[in-house]
Amino acid sequence: MSGLKFLFLSLLLSACRGLSGSYGKEPIHARSPPRGWNSYDSFSWIISEEEFLQNAEIVSSRLHAYGYEYVVVDYLWYRRKVDGAYADSLGFDVIDEWGRMQPDPERWPSSKGGKGFTEIANKVHSMGLKFGIHVMRGISTQAVNANTPILDTRKGGPYQESGREWRAQDIGIKERPCPWMKNGFMGVNTNSGAGRAFLRSLYEQYAEWGVDFVKHDCVFGDDLDREEVSFVSEVLNKLSRPIVYSLSPGTSVTPAMARQVNGLVNMYRVTADDWDSWRDIVPHFNISRDLAAAKMIGSGGLQGKSWPDLDMLPLGWLTDPGSNEGPHRMCNLTLDEQRTQVTLWAMAKSPLMFGGDLRKLDDTTYNLITNPTILRINSFSSDNMEFPHITSSEVHGMKQNIYSRDLTEEDTLHRPDFGLTSCGDSRANVWSVKTLSQDVEQICWEANSGNKFEDPLCLVKRNLLVALDEQTIDKYQGKLHLLASDRRDFCLDASPKRKEFKRGSFSPCRLDENQMWELNSNGTLRNSYSGLCAVVDSEKASAVSGGVRSWIATGKGGRIIYVAFFNLEDGKRVISAKISDLATALPRAHLKGASCKCGEVWSGKDFGVVNDSMSMEVEAHGCALFVLNYCSPRRR
Repeated sequence: MSGLKFLFLSLLLSACRGLSGSYGKEPIHARSPPRGWNSYDSFSWIISEEEFLQNAEIVSSRLHAYGYEYVVVDYLWYRRKVDGAYADSLGFDVIDEWGRMQPDPERWPSSKGGKGFTEIANKVHSMGLKFGIHVMRGISTQAVNANTPILDTRKGGPYQESGREWRAQDIGIKERPCPWMKNGFMGVNTNSGAGRAFLRSLYEQYAEWGVDFVKHDCVFGDDLDREEVSFVSEVLNKLSRPIVYSLSPGTSVTPAMARQVNGLVNMYRVTADDWDSWRDIVPHFNISRDLAAAKMIGSGGLQGKSWPDLDMLPLGWLTDPGSNEGPHRMCNLTLDEQRTQVTLWAMAKSPLMFGGDLRKLDDTTYNLITNPTILRINSFSSDNMEFPHITSSEVHGMKQNIYSRDLTEEDTLHRPDFGLTSCGDSRANVWSVKTLSQDVEQICWEANSGNKFEDPLCLVKRNLLVALDEQTIDKYQGKLHLLASDRRDFCLDASPKRKEFKRGSFSPCRLDENQMWELNSNGTLRNSYSGLCAVVDSEKASAVSGGVRSWIATGKGGRIIYVAFFNLEDGKRVISAKISDLATALPRAHLKGASCKCGEVWSGKDFGVVNDSMSMEVEAHGCALFVLNYCSPRRR
């Protein structure tokens, strides 16, 4: 299909969406993976009304024709941008008399007078777009501390039950704080009428503002709160205004976990935060493979369909993770890595939520996110799955192993990946002490069977060098610093000042609870700040060591076949697949023999099929995307 034809089809689809809101008996929510722009990758939490509307106008003028329809304000839109405010600060939020978050009027001046996001939503709708916001789990610590009353929207006053007025402290579950925003939010008791009334008041308010999309955070993956997700889904299902429901984040997601929520929502994140790092991209291959095999792509969802979400596309002009500043740098990924990312997102049919500042949208990034084949696959393909029947060979003279290259300081300090999990997780109780000398002990991860480490992964143990007086003995007794073996001045750090801190890292040693660890008798290594326990992500470490992958899908009822080769190695690889194997994997596709018209998207080249085989040299961290059609039996 030509670019003009695809553009026409996109416009036609948008027009159809704007009619009655349905296709007969077809679902009305998320018929295809949602597509839009989110403010987080470029603005962190500090975006203003002016900056948001400037980006929305560009979505409308340049991206809407390609199916990008949602513009989403990410987290902390209610936090005052003042000295001392950051992601996990306390006491800087704007709340109303009922304990509900309200836009910061300094950053969002149109919200003054209790109007919330109403005027913003109206402006977005006038651009032909849909408006979305990010929200957190449960109730804010600030509202609980203020013990605000709870609004009963059904009666129009404070919620009363059993002869008394219920307040925030009656419903907040302090034992269930959001782990990565410990001072910010906590779970709500959904078993109480007051807890349900509070959540209902939140989402009815969002509908009154004109919100079309809600990204609900700290309720999935390691933070799973199915009770809150279930009740919110129930509330949204009863609203007269349709709202697409998205969950985040998604650390440690499995197909079994996805099945607990997919019918309640329209999108659910299946990975930790994805930033512009190759090491962030690679883990998406395994989880997307598993969810495709489990038939989760496009399964039933809230008033429609649901889609596993591989996270935003951190391309173009960006900020840094956990930053208190706006966009100031270009994406760190190479062009090959960016192509790999958008190709996997398309083949896995992930929602496409662009994260860069559109005011500095360069031609290369624009061409990537509007590539007609990528968008066609993302919206209209079927039979999407990983295809394991490929072969690869080394291009002469190129190194294959990621550890054969010279490592930068960042490589040294961030390899391998550490994670945090519940201390009851069976993966966590495998740490032990290894004595090297009278003065040196190590704490070692003993669960390395099957990965690339020949010896246990070990960290150098050091007791905290502080004077234990009466004020500090309880705080520091038994706490350890864990040092990188190659950098004795860098300590393992589970930083809470990042929206995503599930991946551990090393930073200069300091007296900070994020760097304090306790080795328990059951073999768990507990972080003092989060209360979670350390694991080594051996699967991710193994994945980053290299390899090749492939995905396949069909289009036009099987008359078009899409094949993607991915090279995760640090050197070029020649990757090959047989047409006969493709035909076996895609029995309904029109693959009857070896005569196919075959074009590769990123190079723009046409390829023939030789002796039942298709093959291409693929750059390091790069991909090849083939479109096959007009296949017919080989002549004898």
